[in-house]
Amino acid sequence: MTVKHVLDGIKVLDFTQYLAGPTTTRLMAEMGAEIIKVEWGPHGDPVRGVGYIKNKRSAYYIQQNRGKQSVCLDFSKDEAKDIIKEIVPHVDIVMENFSPGVIARLGLDWDTVHALNPEVIMCSLSAFGQTGPLAKLPGFDYIAQAYSGVTSMIGEKDGPAYLPMLGLGDVNTGVHALSAINAALFHRERGYGGQYLDISLLDSYFHCHEVNVQMYSASDGHIEPTRSGQHHFAVSPLGLFKGKTTQIVIIAMITQWPNLCAAMGQPELAEDERFKDLRERVKNRFELVEIIEAWLASMPSDEESIRVLEKHRVPVAPMLTVAEAMNHPHLKERKTVRTVSDRSFGEVEIPGVPLRFSQFPELLDLEAPFLGEHNAHVLSELLGYSSENIAELEEQGVLLSRDKS
Repeated sequence: MTVKHVLDGIKVLDFTQYLAGPTTTRLMAEMGAEIIKVEWGPHGDPVRGVGYIKNKRSAYYIQQNRGKQSVCLDFSKDEAKDIIKEIVPHVDIVMENFSPGVIARLGLDWDTVHALNPEVIMCSLSAFGQTGPLAKLPGFDYIAQAYSGVTSMIGEKDGPAYLPMLGLGDVNTGVHALSAINAALFHRERGYGGQYLDISLLDSYFHCHEVNVQMYSASDGHIEPTRSGQHHFAVSPLGLFKGKTTQIVIIAMITQWPNLCAAMGQPELAEDERFKDLRERVKNRFELVEIIEAWLASMPSDEESIRVLEKHRVPVAPMLTVAEAMNHPHLKERKTVRTVSDRSFGEVEIPGVPLRFSQFPELLDLEAPFLGEHNAHVLSELLGYSSENIAELEEQGVLLSRDKS
């Protein structure tokens, strides 16, 4: 039997929209799962109208929804809810990222889903989780980021905080959800049945704190982590250093510190009382920054500085722009940046798949669906509906579709 990828044969009923939930199901599609994306008519996933639009097609939607089937329903009609309940016994996973309570109003609370299919795994992804004082509030990535204490760590020490121009929380939470789902699938395969997963952006963001939380706790609050601009408050040297034409990231942990000194032609710094250990380097970090930046300024070019540091095994990187990163030969070779072709939009570059499998080295040929494109396919193949049944549901406005967008 030919297996197309690691999740071949797994069926997912996908109620997700925007970014966090679609990240989970997008990665599952890349691993061969069959994703039935349920879109709320008449407009479907709101990101169909977000970002760069060409030929009435959103590049944002394409990136997040390749490999999925689209079923579009008008949930104001009871027939739509009945159809969904009919699908539940045929799937392995129900995935949703509505605000808490919305999926229950569609008649798909966990108790109902579990009764319909005791083997199903249901994953609810939300901003704050299904329980707790914040649970009922609406939220997006940056909202959870602010509550998690992460936003407070970004920016200049005495200046305002900044927002990163990335979907860090959404994508990170989507991957956390994927981890939980795959573990639950493994648990089910051992004979323990389905279960409910409660995944939140806030929990996932807070999980990203590396030293901040335990440093504050261990010091009984005497050390209060805060944003520190271009250089780390607890490790030195670690930061963005001014080069001749751009900024350069340099990190020298304990074992790399002597290497950095040697690279700069100043091996004596390794034994200097001001920098002899991590505590002293942090205490005198701005003096150390001046020394490193003076060396960078003395070099013929930033490229030469990076070459010398790399030769001495010092972790270093140029601060690339998005365009520079997209054209870097390493990212190109590994397909970290990837060109895909859409039937309506045409070619567009998107982030590649970060999950790599030795038994499945080739990427699957996937495409994003048009709205309601798979209404007839899903209802006929999965539920056995006749063409007459499907035509009647279309006439009643229960099933909705839109060509080429």
